[in-house]
Amino acid sequence: MTQESARIRVLAVDDHPLLRQGIADLIADESDMTLVAEAGNGLEAIEQFRTHRPDVTLMDVMMPEMNGVDATAAIRAEFPDARIVVLTTYTGDAQVARALNAGASGYLLKSTLRTELLSTIRAVHAGRKVLSPDITIALAQHASQEVLSPSEVRVLSLIAAGLSNKEIAAKLALSEESVKGQVRSILSKLGATDRTHAAVIGVRNGLIEP
Repeated sequence: MTQESARIRVLAVDDHPLLRQGIADLIADESDMTLVAEAGNGLEAIEQFRTHRPDVTLMDVMMPEMNGVDATAAIRAEFPDARIVVLTTYTGDAQVARALNAGASGYLLKSTLRTELLSTIRAVHAGRKVLSPDITIALAQHASQEVLSPSEVRVLSLIAAGLSNKEIAAKLALSEESVKGQVRSILSKLGATDRTHAAVIGVRNGLIEP
């Protein structure tokens, strides 16, 4: 086995080129790993995975075209042994829980990449799961919150888009009174003080996309 073939082969997936460059720079200094490919969204990630069959994939959660959760599920469905580490900005990201359910091997806060990325890649490659204590606590807290219904998530996304109750009612073919009831339920479940606060919490927790 050559030194090159013994290296951990990594695929970096993120829609921000600067973050991918940062990952590339960190990996470039390591003798036991190499960056084999990059992707800017979930669809590209699937294609790059098929082409390169990396040992470890670093997968951003929030991306255009296809998000990291759906990409993780698709890759794991086709390649059950795929080892994928989810990258997230927020400790309470609800999407992370979905990614773990889809088969991700662990997750990392983007703010800790410089200190934890390399050890995480090695650990996941060795077959271990990497679950940061900070995010684990936040996910547990998030799990204890009441879950928004699919209808409430749709309403929340329209609130975040700036629509009024009347406009939301028209768009979803609901009565305005029904929308008002859902808004009250959303505020209560999220512990939000008003509509704007609810939208901020929804984005921060990965319930809706910004």
